[in-house]
Amino acid sequence: MSKTSKLLIVFGFLGFLAYVVYSTLDLHQYSCEVCMEFRGQTDCRTAAGETEAEAVRTAIENACAQIASGMTDSIACTQTPPKSVNCKQR
Repeated sequence: MSKTSKLLIVFGFLGFLAYVVYSTLDLHQYSCEVCMEFRGQTDCRTAAGETEAEAVRTAIENACAQIASGMTDSIACTQTPPKSVNCKQR
């Protein structure tokens, strides 16, 4: 293997490593706890997002995944208004 090829592999690996570190940094600006009630069950989940709406939507989906069974119930649950929403800006 030539010296140029080895350097390209090293720089490629370092670039990939830099991307992984950058993408895992906590860049989310909002953190929201959402409690969902669906068919007599309640679950609360916390999610983070770049916008408040994104964080709320993710928390709703996570909570509904715990209390709904099947695709139809999951869709119905996510369309239900949350029991409570508590958001903080970081």
